Amino acid sequence: FAHLAPCDVAMEVGTHSRWVSNLLMSFGHTVVIANARKLRMIYESDHKDDRSDAKMLVTILQFKRELLYPIKHRGDAAQDALAVLRARDLLVRTRTKLVNHIRGVCKSGGARMRSGSAEAFHHRELDELPDNRRAALSPLMQVLSSLADQISLYDAMIAKLSKEKFPETETLSQPSGVGPITALAFAATVEDPKRFPTGRNVASYF
Repeated sequence: FAHLAPCDVAMEVGTHSRWVSNLLMSFGHTVVIANARKLRMIYESDHKDDRSDAKMLVTILQFKRELLYPIKHRGDAAQDALAVLRARDLLVRTRTKLVNHIRGVCKSGGARMRSGSAEAFHHRELDELPDNRRAALSPLMQVLSSLADQISLYDAMIAKLSKEKFPETETLSQPSGVGPITALAFAATVEDPKRFPTGRNVASYF
């Protein structure tokens, strides 16, 4: 593509479409990214393969490109923020699974750990673990402690991103129950509110 004269390129949105489209545009090409969910002519075809899909895309591009329902990828700042949020979410879900596992193992052995939040679970003393399960569960308690440190790092990153890249999160966080994570997730997902004609359209987007 680097050696072609500037041309129009159509592709379906997907895992690689963001960086591929950016690369093609750096060569001077115009890229139209098709909304795959809208392309019934392709995904409902009886003769679906890469070559047929490509022919269908270029045909639509040539004659009525609005039928591709073109989408626009998020900018770098929004992508970076969402990557941080998703990584933190993965650690939190991992922590929940570890805590549930530890509680379940203790309960199956006839012991019951005192109630408390998953966030503070790593502060518990190892003496709370039943003697016959301590060797099996102690390493998991160490992992929980490490997870807590990493989650705290992500919280600091979220605070910095919100302040420097998404100042609107300060307003979004004002309603009761809306914290920095929800505010940043909303701001990064919407990114440009002007692309929605009304607030109702934003609600249906989510």
